[in-house]
Parts: sequence; structure tokens; C-alpha cells
Amino acid sequence: MAKILIAGCGDIGCQLGSLFSEQGHTTYGLRRNIEPIPDTITPIQADLSTSLPELPKDLDYVFYIASAGKYKDSAYYQAYVSGVKHTLQALKGQTIKRIFFISSSSVFGQSEGEKVDENSPTTDSNFSTKRLLEGEELILNSDFNSTVIRFGGIYGPGRTHLIDLVQDGKAHCMEDVWSNRIHSEDCAGMLAHLMNLDIQQPNTLDSLYIGVDNQPSPSCEVYDWLAEQLCVPDVEHIEPKESSRQMRSNKRLSNARIRGTGYEFIYPSYQDGYQKILDALE
Repeated sequence: MAKILIAGCGDIGCQLGSLFSEQGHTTYGLRRNIEPIPDTITPIQADLSTSLPELPKDLDYVFYIASAGKYKDSAYYQAYVSGVKHTLQALKGQTIKRIFFISSSSVFGQSEGEKVDENSPTTDSNFSTKRLLEGEELILNSDFNSTVIRFGGIYGPGRTHLIDLVQDGKAHCMEDVWSNRIHSEDCAGMLAHLMNLDIQQPNTLDSLYIGVDNQPSPSCEVYDWLAEQLCVPDVEHIEPKESSRQMRSNKRLSNARIRGTGYEFIYPSYQDGYQKILDALE
């Protein structure tokens, strides 16, 4: 069984650690506030933005799942650059088999509905993508085997912002703009799958995976479907605006590489995932 560190043990980290515990692995979860960490994960109270305390010895795998608390450059720098540096420094001398770094599909700059895979070019046109790419580079150029996972829009229990907007009549969507999503359970499931695959077939993983479900979908289709399920009026459709964040995210992401490893999605489409949430809300 493996010894695993989850640096930045938030929602997805706790789900992932719980999966590992069920599989018999020993898991440590590092975060500032350790109260939310379940009993099956050994907590480590520390702040990634500062020098870290001594970490457990003989770790096999590390998952770096930090998030920026605010949408500002200093927060992104602390989460994805200085936090990575502090983690790598604290891991010196250990023989880690692989580090997994959780990034974002926002680093892909395509915005005209293009099909995108792991070989598509990225852009550092704003501070958030610049810091994410800096963190990726630090991990990939470290002394450890490493893999980067770029997740699309994450939704799931506790991540119901879109449902709330549609329910409250505050949502609008842009015509002909594509969106890409992944349920938080599949985020954890995909990460656990990759680690277990590395255990079974050491050093065969690629250095980069896109994490989205099987169904890139026009944003308006998703909004309209939610409105129908919630029995509320149709969502307002508006013309695309170049300055919109939705427009900047207009691309169709491929998950062919992760599916090629044998991973089967728990929620292969947004309908599958959102229906589970809606049922639970009832």
C-alpha cells in the first residue's frame, strides 16, 4: 500500500483521500484549517504559502491540489508558485514515485469553439493562466516524475452556483459558446485511477491529462436543460461579447487521453451529474 500526501486538502482532496483510505492506502492531508478533514485522513496543519514543517517520511505519491482564495495575482502566486516551491523544498531527499499537479483548462487560449487536446497551445495572457503555467513548469522540471491534470469547470455537491443562478432567474447564456465540465467525484476518481495505474505500470503515465466529461456542450443547452428540470422560466440568451469570460472559455476539450487509460466516468455528461445533484436537493 502507498503513503500519500495531499497538499491542499480541500473538497476534492478530501474525496480523494477517502477513496485512498477505502483502498487501504495511508493518506495525509495538508491544509491551514484541518477541521474539515475526515477521520480517515491524517491531518497536517500548515500554510503552503510559507515554509512547510517536516513532512512524513517515505512518501510514495504527492497530489498538489491548492486553490487561490481570491481572483488576484498575489493569491494565484501564493497558491501555484510559492506553494509549489515550498512543497518541493520540503520533499527534498524523498524518493517520490510521482507528483500530480492539479491545474486548469483555462490555460488553453482557444476561444472560437476549437477542438482542444493535450497538444494544443496554451497562453499566459492573464495573471491566472501565467501563475498556473509557472506552477506546472516547476513541477514538470522538478527531480520527481510528474503529471499535470487540467480540469475543466468543476461542479458537484456544494458547487451549485449555476443551479442557483437558474433557480433565481439571474442566469443568462451566450449563443454558440461551448463549455466543458467535470463532476467533483470524477475529479477524485480520475486522480485515484491515475495513481493506481502508476502503481500497476510504473512510469507509463503521460505528463499531461485534460479532465472533463465526455460531452462538451453549448452553454445555452446546459442552462436551458437546468431551467426545464427546475421548472423555471427559460434563461435569457444573449449575443456573444468578446470581453466576456464565457467567450474566452469557448472551446471543446477532449478527454480521449484519460479515457484511453481505461478510466470510465461516473458522470459522463452534465445531465448525469446535475440530475444527481437535483435529486439530492429535493
